Amino acid sequence: MFIIKNIIIYKHFQSKLCYSYYHKKNKEVNIRSLLFIISSILFSIFILGCQQQTQNTKQPTLTKSVKKIKKPTITVQEKKARFKEILLPQVQEVYAELNIQFNEIVNAIQNNTQISRIQSLKNEYKVKSNEELLLALKPHPISLTLAQAAMESSWGTSRFFNEAKNVFGVWSFNKKEPRIAAAAQRGNKKIWLKKYATIKDSVRDYYKTLGRSFAFKEFRKERLISNDPLILVTKLDRYSEKGAAYGQELSSMITYNKFMQYDEKVKINLIENTLSKNEEFIVSNKIKS
Repeated sequence: MFIIKNIIIYKHFQSKLCYSYYHKKNKEVNIRSLLFIISSILFSIFILGCQQQTQNTKQPTLTKSVKKIKKPTITVQEKKARFKEILLPQVQEVYAELNIQFNEIVNAIQNNTQISRIQSLKNEYKVKSNEELLLALKPHPISLTLAQAAMESSWGTSRFFNEAKNVFGVWSFNKKEPRIAAAAQRGNKKIWLKKYATIKDSVRDYYKTLGRSFAFKEFRKERLISNDPLILVTKLDRYSEKGAAYGQELSSMITYNKFMQYDEKVKINLIENTLSKNEEFIVSNKIKS
């Protein structure tokens, strides 16, 4: 009886043990399955993240590979033709104005008239005598003006020409006037260039600068007795840091581009004939230089 009872207890215990083992085994399987699923999800997320990062790194490369559309370039001949089309009429008009003014002042000095006008011009050009005024007022040939304009503005393509209508690279020293900053500096000092409303204003101011600046005193003396641009350029060494080489470059510019043809047209004009007579008057009266 005792043996039978023990056998029953053993069988019961064995069944219990088997159930417990089986349950534990299922639990382990479930945990393993769960871990496998979690691992699969994490791996998928990792793969997607790598793909997204690869796409992001490739994006800028695609953007950079897009070629920029280049602006159409023009030939040297087209550039020069455009420059003359824009500038030549302005220079011719200013030259005619200044030439007429010069002749009127010569006649006024001869006849002792227009006293107030003469005094006003003396103040404007910062001179005291009639002789100095005539030196300041006589305009130089169109060919020389065109050559300097072409050199200083790179045939009308410089930033100063396009943004400030500054044809001749004239500097500004007045904070109150319209002006534009240059990219270059002199030591720690910023360089400023004048800004004009029109190209014609730039041409007028250029003639005035040469007419009253102390740096061009020798140039004014020469232009009173000569209309030869190839002689006058030798007196513009102080216009540029290049010195005498600047005059040589201007001379080449004038001859190569046949700028003197525009001076020949002026000589046919009656104003030029009057100018010649007035020059004879000035020289005969021994104007002091």
